[in-house]
Amino acid sequence: MANEMTGADMLIQALTDLGVEVVFGYPGGAVLPIYDALFRQPEGRRAIRHILVRQEGGAVHAAEGYARATGKPGVVLVTSGPGATNAVTGIADAMMDSIPLVIITGQVPTALIGTDAFQECDTIGITRHCTKHNYLVKDPAKLGDVVHEAFHIATSGRPGPVVIDLPKDVQVASAPYRRPTATTTHKSYRPQIKADPAAVETAVEMLAAAERPVFYTGGGIINSGPGAAQMLRELQRLTGAPVTSTLMGLGAFPASHPAWLGMLGMHGTYEANLAMSEADLIVNLGARFDDRVTGRLDAFAPRARKIHVDIDRSSINKNVRVELGLVGDVGRVMEDMVRLWKARQYPAQDLTPWFARLDEWRAKKSLGFPSSATEIMPQHAIRRLWEATKHRAPIITTEVGQHQMWAAQHFGFEAPNKWLTSGGLGTMGYGLPAAIGAQIGFPDALVIDIAGEASIQMNIQEMATATQYRLPVKVFILNNEYMGMVRQWQDLTYAGRHSQSYSDSLPDFVKLAEAYGWGGIRIERPDELDDGIEAMLRADGPVMVDCRVAKLANCFPMIPSGAAHTEMILHANEVSGEMDDEAKALV
Repeated sequence: MANEMTGADMLIQALTDLGVEVVFGYPGGAVLPIYDALFRQPEGRRAIRHILVRQEGGAVHAAEGYARATGKPGVVLVTSGPGATNAVTGIADAMMDSIPLVIITGQVPTALIGTDAFQECDTIGITRHCTKHNYLVKDPAKLGDVVHEAFHIATSGRPGPVVIDLPKDVQVASAPYRRPTATTTHKSYRPQIKADPAAVETAVEMLAAAERPVFYTGGGIINSGPGAAQMLRELQRLTGAPVTSTLMGLGAFPASHPAWLGMLGMHGTYEANLAMSEADLIVNLGARFDDRVTGRLDAFAPRARKIHVDIDRSSINKNVRVELGLVGDVGRVMEDMVRLWKARQYPAQDLTPWFARLDEWRAKKSLGFPSSATEIMPQHAIRRLWEATKHRAPIITTEVGQHQMWAAQHFGFEAPNKWLTSGGLGTMGYGLPAAIGAQIGFPDALVIDIAGEASIQMNIQEMATATQYRLPVKVFILNNEYMGMVRQWQDLTYAGRHSQSYSDSLPDFVKLAEAYGWGGIRIERPDELDDGIEAMLRADGPVMVDCRVAKLANCFPMIPSGAAHTEMILHANEVSGEMDDEAKALV
């Protein structure tokens, strides 16, 4: 039986019916009816918790962190105009990285739309190209169905963000709400879950015949759920093939496994990139063949036949032509491949010659770095952080830059949903709010944002959010006083002209932490590193660590822009041009 209620109450009821536990947001005039409905929720176990952030961009990144860590959709509530536009960067970030979000934006009353009313913007037009779908709801009777449909679209198929733009008059108008009794669908949105059986059979036959196979894995495996990571482990066990991963796929396969090659791509390992170049079969499982992985397209994996498994039909043959494309959920496709492999009783492959080649490339120790008795090498700091925390299976978030790549290279991930970073859009300021969202999802977990001193300042106001909700997040800053990746590129390609990449006016991060009610720790010498990390971990509340690292350390290995996998720079002495000698010494 339908119940008559206002649009605002209908929204809260629909969110409750969908099992939403947390909303990240910031109030404003165009959403006050919704905030009043949140306030009037009956106390009880099912009341939706609202997390008040300090800027709408932080709300979306926090919802991303929550979604990525928990596997549940993140929900955002912001006001019209600047509230919506501040959220756009996070929405675009979620779209690029396939994060399921539902963003509810306030809008001016329907009669004022198009009149340039106070805090009006064309939210639908602005977000059309960075969402899976968006809605402008003008009829309160349709709101309940729209909310349920929005969650279906955000969480099914290739996940992504969906925007619901809600005029203020629709929030206060009354209409009947009926909870859907059947699974919500969309008349034109039918993502394919199961791949064509004949294609699965062909893929298994190709894999069984390969002499130099590689599993190239991506974030799609993590988005598919924990069962997909288990299927990847089983498929690798049966075939014996080595495994590499994109930045977004780290954790889908354990870093301690002998078949693990490390991350591939621009800052990937030598063995991962050379394996892609020399393989005779590449099986892409839930990745996109993006430019950071492929390098120069005409030189990418020239010897390999290619299989691409992806739930997004448009991703197949978009960047790289493949011999076989399988459209379907990657977890389900791997399950079918495992079942068929076992049914046909294929013997374990003898890949001894292939692994002998891989071991030769591993012997290059491409992630090696020089030691220093006087300066903290950033790679060393990451490794000591990993050693001190790995037994606690921490959730790691990052900002964007050199520290992000060092964390991906030197922090070993054994399970999915423990690595939260901005991949496709590369959004500075992502890590702190994402850590807050992850901590909300897992209050007792160890959550650490590995940050740079420049990137952390993009959303540093969210420290107040952690204080307000007593969230014990840790921020570990690799402080080299530069926008490090920008400076590295300037050294490599602009003859060391450091245009606007040095931070002349940094805050005292320890005093800033204390001002926000956090603990603050400064680490300046190598012999202080382990004690400083231990002090951070002992603290019950939030802590910010200012770890002063070598200023000119560079992130290698590296594939220069436009180069092929075989043209990797492993060490600074391989760099041509006018790179500063001091920078060359600090790789």
